[in-house]
Amino acid sequence: MLEKYRNKIVSAEEAVKVVKSNDRVYLHANSAYPEILVNAMVARYKDLDNVRIAHLTTFHKTPYTAPEMVGHFIHEALFCSGNVRKAVNEGRADFFPVFLSEIAYLIELGKLPVDVCFLQLSPPDEHGYCSYGVSNECTKTAAENAKIVIAQMNPKMPRVLGDNFIHVSKLKYIVETDVELLEVHMVDANVPDEEKLIYQKIAENISSLIEDEATLQMGIGVIPDAVLPFLKEKKNLGIHTEMFSDGLIELIELGVVNGEKKTFLPNKVVSSFVIGTKKVFDFIDNNPLIEFRSSKFVNDPFNIARNDKMVSINSAIQVDLSGQVCSDSMGTRIFSGFGGQLDFIRGAMRSKGGKPILAFASTTKNDTISKIVPTLTPGSGVVTTRGDVQYIITEYGIADLYGKTLRQRTKLLIDIAHPNFREELEKKAREFKWLW
Repeated sequence: MLEKYRNKIVSAEEAVKVVKSNDRVYLHANSAYPEILVNAMVARYKDLDNVRIAHLTTFHKTPYTAPEMVGHFIHEALFCSGNVRKAVNEGRADFFPVFLSEIAYLIELGKLPVDVCFLQLSPPDEHGYCSYGVSNECTKTAAENAKIVIAQMNPKMPRVLGDNFIHVSKLKYIVETDVELLEVHMVDANVPDEEKLIYQKIAENISSLIEDEATLQMGIGVIPDAVLPFLKEKKNLGIHTEMFSDGLIELIELGVVNGEKKTFLPNKVVSSFVIGTKKVFDFIDNNPLIEFRSSKFVNDPFNIARNDKMVSINSAIQVDLSGQVCSDSMGTRIFSGFGGQLDFIRGAMRSKGGKPILAFASTTKNDTISKIVPTLTPGSGVVTTRGDVQYIITEYGIADLYGKTLRQRTKLLIDIAHPNFREELEKKAREFKWLW
């Protein structure tokens, strides 16, 4: 095994020569982003035309989206994170409007064929298995369906357990590295105190809906992290979530999160990736409590619904008075992506005792723009339909829209909008004949 491993070791410059014009290259996401391989590929851009580069969220620089790379590379965003947003909205990159649970099927069905997959892995164990480490998501599926797989092997990558391994025999080339993983701080220490108070009130409202023995999903953002301190008095919570961060560790160490009462995969924190700092990277390393699986599994609404009392917590950019939710764009400008929001909303809705929650601050831009609006901004995408939505939460309260008429929804949403906008919302609703 050791000899086979050594025979695959090459330089990054040699490894990326397998990339040809018109190929699609899939990149490991989040802090597993294989930066050394990417930089080596971009360095030979003059030899390449129309190479498509697909990935989920990353936090590193993306040199392949630079204006001078037009014609050589085109990024295909499966989630539009901040480092590629400008390129997508300037027309130098493209965007997939797709549920996270469906990306694996696109790959497997050949709708999103992968020619080359770049990974960053933990070194192989004595049996030759390397861990995908901090990020499984859709990358495992991409690697299993790629024509060629190249790995950046890094002893700093945690060995994370679960269905989270690839055998060294599946790798074409190995590039050995020893670099720290990029850390991402989910909570901004510079958030003004008044804004913190808003998030705390939202988190308090959310926590009032979370019962003992519930299983939680937390999306990306400051609000899911703000909820965690309000859960310290809860008992026997479980986790089935696409991702988590540093904040969950304290609840596990306090025994609040133990998974003992989960009805699906009990005694396991089931996830697909982490976004955070070295604290969470160290915590998940070889930890039997943690079970990483692909997004195809974790985000499957049928699997999610197998957890009783499933609570999903996600956010939104805009919600209109009928309950339509935009979470991925600002008008025609793409801001993020579908992610797993609707996967978990539908799973939680079908769970016995489940509660799908969408939570956000009632305004933005220093209280000058309401996030609860009469109608969505023209061009906005509807990620969660008004037929799927249930709980909407702001700092002003909780609106349960399930089974409600347009008139009832309108009244409930106006009640939790910022007071500065309630009169205007009510006026528009009367114009629509949704209030009388």
